[in-house]
Amino acid sequence: MKIALLGCGEVGSCYAQAWTDAGHRMAGICDLRQDEEMTARARRYGAGLHAAPGPWLREADIVVSAVYGHAAREVAQQSFPHMRADAVYADFTTAGAADMQAAAAAAAAQGIDFTDVAIMGAIALLAERTPLLCAGTGADAVLRLAESGGAPARAIAGAAGDAVRLKLLRSIMTKGMESLAVECLVAAESMGLRASLYEVLADIDRTPLTAFMDSFIRSHVLHAGRRHAEVREAREQLVEAGLEPLVLDGVERLFARTSRGIDAARAQGDFDVPDSVDARLAWLAPLAQRR
Repeated sequence: MKIALLGCGEVGSCYAQAWTDAGHRMAGICDLRQDEEMTARARRYGAGLHAAPGPWLREADIVVSAVYGHAAREVAQQSFPHMRADAVYADFTTAGAADMQAAAAAAAAQGIDFTDVAIMGAIALLAERTPLLCAGTGADAVLRLAESGGAPARAIAGAAGDAVRLKLLRSIMTKGMESLAVECLVAAESMGLRASLYEVLADIDRTPLTAFMDSFIRSHVLHAGRRHAEVREAREQLVEAGLEPLVLDGVERLFARTSRGIDAARAQGDFDVPDSVDARLAWLAPLAQRR
């Protein structure tokens, strides 16, 4: 395939190397940086360096966007008028779902297939082997390109924007866990208890993550009040250790919200929630609505 690359930073250069190694040809590289280092990088991939999307995009079978998420929609709309109608636009950025949907609609208006490609992991760790999730009208072509470069990729049913939605939902879990790990392990280290903490957390290793999450949902609705008190005690322990409980502050607010919901439901005599993940998520959802 002939590939045009928009953005040649960490993500773009990673895939450019993988795809050229796989025998594809770079039709051109576009980047705001026009310095000697970027020129040399483009030359290494056998491509010319461009400062903006333009007629040079007509040579490409696939246009891959790896720019910053905040610029993704504008760059896409600048690119479509210069692309062939049989080409595919693959957005590898972290743009939000609304921007993906708007860009996909603009592409469709010009007869261009558009694919939302969510990078489901850290490029710095797995490079081109990082899993990819694709959604949109050009997914088949993007899957072939991704897999040829060594990336495990799969398409999901749905429209452009759905892949990045899943990525950002995953980020709630992974970035939340990262934040909790930082807050918890810094505290444990300051108290000289980190090794012992690992021991008392060992039971979690024996349960698959998704089953563990479901068990939280089922038990949270019943025990949020008691656990709210435990969270307060944990927060006070951090404060007493001279630490700032940023993440635990949010955890306390969430438990307080559920506790208020339980109290209100009991006062109305209708707190009877079946013991299933579906039923308990349905009960929790209205509490999470912004007022």
